[in-house]
Amino acid sequence: MTTVLQINSSMHGKNAQSSRLATEFVQSLLAARQANRPGGNPGDTVIVRDLAKQPVPHLTAERFQALAAPASERTLDQQRVVAESDELIEELQRADVIVIGLPMYNFGVPSALKAYFDHVARAGVTFRYTANGPVGLLNGKKAYVFATRGGRYAGTPADLQTEYVRQFLGFIGIRDVEFVYAEGLALGVEQRIAAVADAVSRIGQLAA
Repeated sequence: MTTVLQINSSMHGKNAQSSRLATEFVQSLLAARQANRPGGNPGDTVIVRDLAKQPVPHLTAERFQALAAPASERTLDQQRVVAESDELIEELQRADVIVIGLPMYNFGVPSALKAYFDHVARAGVTFRYTANGPVGLLNGKKAYVFATRGGRYAGTPADLQTEYVRQFLGFIGIRDVEFVYAEGLALGVEQRIAAVADAVSRIGQLAA
């Protein structure tokens, strides 16, 4: 049994190209698992967290204090903030595979995804401090990131997304991360079609 957590971070929700690629990968992955195992995998589960439909509030001083406060000292408002964070973390803890749809906005990640990251980075829950530095606690998981860009950035200094996302996921213990890029989507119809086709081809390889 496999649990897949799909995180769509585009402002356009499920209609965004990054979300569509993420969805196609999830469907291909589960179809491949069903085809490769007798009787299929009836216990496979997909959790979809759409940050356009279910936005996570941006981190404020009050929310940070709620997440940092000892459980016995939290106010009712702080308990509600922590419950929201706990729900996000529980999805990550359950997941064997994490799939992220990642558009590029102004060279960086969507602010919705940054807010999500801010609420799942919890000391003692998703990472812990040690004498040798922080250690991630969400181990044994595989992540796939479907990065869509209007221009071409992969492998250049202008790609500020890849290392940031890889660094954050590694910080909470997710170190097996695969990136799939669909670039140049704003550079003409032919380039867009070719970029999406290349990404779809890569999806087929990864899912198999």
